[in-house]
Amino acid sequence: MTDVVVIGGGITGLVAARDLVAAGAAVTLVEPGRLGGKLRTSTFDGGVLDESADAFLARVADGVDLCHELGLDGDLVSPSSRRAFVWSRGELRLLPEAQLLGVPTDLDELAASDLLTDAGLEAARRDLTGPMVAPDGDVAIGAFVRQRLGDEVVDRLVDPLVGGINAGDSDVLSMAATTPQLDAAARSGAASLIEACAAQRAAVADPDAPVFFAPRGGMGSLAEAVATDASGRGLAVVSSVAVGLDRERAAWRVSIEGGRALRADGVVIATPARAAAGLVRPHATRAAMLLDDIPYASVALISLAVERAGVEHDLVGSGFLVPRVEGRTVTACSWASSKWSHLGGEGRVWLRASIGRDGDDRALALGDDALVAAAVADLADLMALRGPVMESRVSRWPASFPQYRPGHLERIDVVEADIAAVTPTLVVAGAALRGLGVPACIRQGRDAARRVVGGLSGAS
Repeated sequence: MTDVVVIGGGITGLVAARDLVAAGAAVTLVEPGRLGGKLRTSTFDGGVLDESADAFLARVADGVDLCHELGLDGDLVSPSSRRAFVWSRGELRLLPEAQLLGVPTDLDELAASDLLTDAGLEAARRDLTGPMVAPDGDVAIGAFVRQRLGDEVVDRLVDPLVGGINAGDSDVLSMAATTPQLDAAARSGAASLIEACAAQRAAVADPDAPVFFAPRGGMGSLAEAVATDASGRGLAVVSSVAVGLDRERAAWRVSIEGGRALRADGVVIATPARAAAGLVRPHATRAAMLLDDIPYASVALISLAVERAGVEHDLVGSGFLVPRVEGRTVTACSWASSKWSHLGGEGRVWLRASIGRDGDDRALALGDDALVAAAVADLADLMALRGPVMESRVSRWPASFPQYRPGHLERIDVVEADIAAVTPTLVVAGAALRGLGVPACIRQGRDAARRVVGGLSGAS
């Protein structure tokens, strides 16, 4: 018997478990694989390199606060450069700095970037002359921004940025759930979207402050620090898969592989949506149906070590994005050893090329060698990669990026209400619900811990 069982050892589940044991609860975490989920850092070319997310937002308190609690403040580093590029109309062009999630706020700078055609620039300018009408309910990002600023702004700025972060398609992603800043701008009452986004940018307290942070040892070290701290406080970890969840009087029975079971007063489920649906289905049918319907995208990250002399580009910046309309295999490339000054070997550069997005996972059917070859072929065209690859690594993330369709947050409200109506001692949290970024997952883990503690207090 334990006070709480946490199912899922990604960053959401780890944070929930840590907060629960810190509050004095006896907690057992059930996770079949390595702790940390998609936060994974491993050895590469004589050093260490992230296999998925390589940073978290510095201007959102959740990640920074957790690092402070774990004593990681002095270990945090930020990117060496904010300069980034977009492959557009045949070459790499500077991504305008004056933009909010791809919506430009300085049309002169946009024109100078040469990202858009003259017709695309004229379409963007029309946003400044027409009244902006707030959307009726939740809408797709692409639909609203296309109406305001035209197709090219979406195809060559908004979609590469937003789609790159979410491995998604802005034409089917919820604006309220995926880009709440743009949703707030659209409902601000401003005369134009450009004006509303400019006001948001101007409201940033310190525009020169770092935008991103990461532990020097990689994002995997953040997950390890949470796990170590929680274990030191008494967290028990069971390496297994939760296969069933049953109610036994006032307690829960969590069945795990091998015929074993754990009994607990409360349960936090922090797994991908489909696994969560299977566990809650006997207790909250509607919630299970809605969770089951959340689509996911698959991606692969190709890490490459090449001699510096084998790349003709100057690599001054953090990397580049590739718009969907360009029809390339690579969707983005991070110049890891330029982005992070502490990475890379002597005379070598490290690259991280992303492949796969919602609606286009054709390349992911390739074997590892073929996938590396496809990435190298694209990078030869996109950034003048000429030299041989000294080391490569393929990190596959099948069905790992939840896609928020319009109306997503309303559906999650129903999920949570359906479960709460049955019992306050069962909570579902994680990237599929209210944000897939690291700070959002940390926040959801903390909220899940508070809710289950509140449910246990009310039940006692």
